[in-house]
Amino acid sequence: MIENLDLGMVNWARAQFALTAMYHWLFVPLTLGITWIIAFYHTIYVKTGSEEWKRLTKFWMKLFGINFAIGVATGIILEFEFGTNWANYSWMVGDIFGAPLAIEGIFAFFLEATFFAVMFFGWNRVSKGFHLFSTWMVAVGSSLSAVWILVANAWMQHPVGQAFNPETARFEMQNFAEVAFSPYAINKFTHATSSSMLIGAFFVISISSWYLLRGRHVLMAKRSIVVAASLGLLASVFTIFNGDESAYEIAQVQPMKLAAFEGLYEGQKNAGLVALGLINREKKVYDAQEPFIGFNLHIPGLLSLMANRSFGSFVPGMKDLVYGNAEQNILGSVQKMERGKKAIASLDAYKQAKKAGDKAAADVHLAAFNEYKEFLGYGYLSKPEEAVPPVALSFNAFHVMIILGTLFPLIFFAYLYFAYKGTLGEKKWLLGLGTTTYFLGMIATQAGWIVAEVGRQPWTIQGLLPVSIARTNLTTGTVQTTFFMFLGLFTLLLIAEISIMVKQINIGPEEN
Repeated sequence: MIENLDLGMVNWARAQFALTAMYHWLFVPLTLGITWIIAFYHTIYVKTGSEEWKRLTKFWMKLFGINFAIGVATGIILEFEFGTNWANYSWMVGDIFGAPLAIEGIFAFFLEATFFAVMFFGWNRVSKGFHLFSTWMVAVGSSLSAVWILVANAWMQHPVGQAFNPETARFEMQNFAEVAFSPYAINKFTHATSSSMLIGAFFVISISSWYLLRGRHVLMAKRSIVVAASLGLLASVFTIFNGDESAYEIAQVQPMKLAAFEGLYEGQKNAGLVALGLINREKKVYDAQEPFIGFNLHIPGLLSLMANRSFGSFVPGMKDLVYGNAEQNILGSVQKMERGKKAIASLDAYKQAKKAGDKAAADVHLAAFNEYKEFLGYGYLSKPEEAVPPVALSFNAFHVMIILGTLFPLIFFAYLYFAYKGTLGEKKWLLGLGTTTYFLGMIATQAGWIVAEVGRQPWTIQGLLPVSIARTNLTTGTVQTTFFMFLGLFTLLLIAEISIMVKQINIGPEEN
């Protein structure tokens, strides 16, 4: 398997999957977030009977529908890529990874789709109560879809509730509840959905601010902003605290990722969190170069507190995790590779003994495999330094996300404060900033996914299955061709969405 590895194909397959995932993630957060905001708008309309709230609800509902329709297309392609480019992955973990995706398709997506039609076309056709219920069910269905997709992704980051079957060379489900309710999965879901609420709120604020700057639909814009900013403020504060909990989970199960996005090469006690710094892109885990170029600002002890809930605690650096640290009882990639190669050799010997009908020898080799099976993935690495993800990209993406995430609650608070004072329309500087907030939010959420996915490289399944082994046996040219096909298709879809959105925003809310 390793001897015939085409690294060019692997890298292009990774690029294609990243392209599809990032395009898809342009649509998903808005879908997740704005459905809940629309549900609140719809509830206010039903409670008050105000035609202005009805117009407002229908307007935002229409923009949501445009985004939803185009987002579905990229999501379908994303799932097919598991089979086209990552056939070994699909074979080895299909029993586990396929379960949450199947639940998402059968249960959550059908729930969302069933009530979707009622939400859009049920005006004056069904009772107000049932129509409102349908709107809330679309919001619930969207979040349930996210639950199962994020459970699947969380399992890739922290594989639990599974066992490797040496007979079939597949990972098999042992405990569904452990997979579905792992702390990593819960944190991933809550962080993704709260940040999506933030994106939905910024979408409303950006468009409403544009209307206020031009003196159009003023009442609708102000009402939209008050609800969206209220929900956005709550979501942004929750996202910060939940992000801290997510970082703690990462420190426990993916310490290499934590070290990468903090640029921590040497392990430290009372480790500081980098507030500002310019990472040295040339720095390698084995050399003596400085990790930062020029000025960098650390907040003393905060990384130790975040990682271990204790000031003064030791946080391992990338060098510790690659070469080991006996003093801190840390097993490095060097030692894990040795054990992983023993696991591979024992597995091969077990299969040969089984084929030859030598049960005694097979039992011996199986016992040897079981002793080292948790290190199986490391046996496929060619050198220990491969266990280090791209540090500069992880570091920069993480700090862009943190800086913007810290700014967002202040923006929401400013909108609410001036709306309460009745002077929001006079604050041109804030409205000007507000028109850009949706794009700032998208930068932050895309950066978050880069941290999550790039930070766990080189693993498809953390510690168990490297990306290089998960691929399909295709030629580089084949994957390159489909990469550029998808790039063109996704770009056309994005242009189509923007064009339709802009046209609808220019039209504004229509009279009932």
